[in-house]
Amino acid sequence: MLYYSQGGAVKEMAQLIARGVDAVDGTKARLRTVPKVSAACEATESDIPDEGHPYAELSDLQACAGLALGSPTRFGNMAAPMKYFLDGTSSLWLKGALTDKPACVFTSSASMHGGNETTLLTMMLPLMHHGMLMLGIPYTEPNLATTQSGGTPYGASHIAGAMDDTPISEDERKLCIALGKRLAQTALKCQPNNHA
Repeated sequence: MLYYSQGGAVKEMAQLIARGVDAVDGTKARLRTVPKVSAACEATESDIPDEGHPYAELSDLQACAGLALGSPTRFGNMAAPMKYFLDGTSSLWLKGALTDKPACVFTSSASMHGGNETTLLTMMLPLMHHGMLMLGIPYTEPNLATTQSGGTPYGASHIAGAMDDTPISEDERKLCIALGKRLAQTALKCQPNNHA
């Protein structure tokens, strides 16, 4: 899981998706985040966060069997820290390091029409340029038809409220876990020694 979270909702979603990954025999989730981007040119973040998950390195992406990418919604797009990190992955693109690896996306917004689906779609674009195989949530997941909050066929989503204080709903929770399971199952099928 590679995520950026400011209010905590995206981090919680990453942990739920990781739970789904860990529920599949033969797979283990690894959670990574990215540092904030400062408007002051001379300000930098520490190489190691004070708390929480470690910051991602390019080697984390190269070593992964599959990738779940998460960010809060910022005007219908991913947050700047995630975009900044992805903009630095050209060396992986040049050698095709992520080609044919499965990937999925997830997001959280303040409101029901806060740009969740456009954020999910725009987060897919750099992953597709890397040659990754994009996974969504199929309508065979019953919670996709019953959710009254987040959850889309493009990926997991959450409606956090204006103060980022709305808890993840049961439907959203189940969809995150289902997405993690689907990512793990697909990653296993994509392994070179698997002829399933």
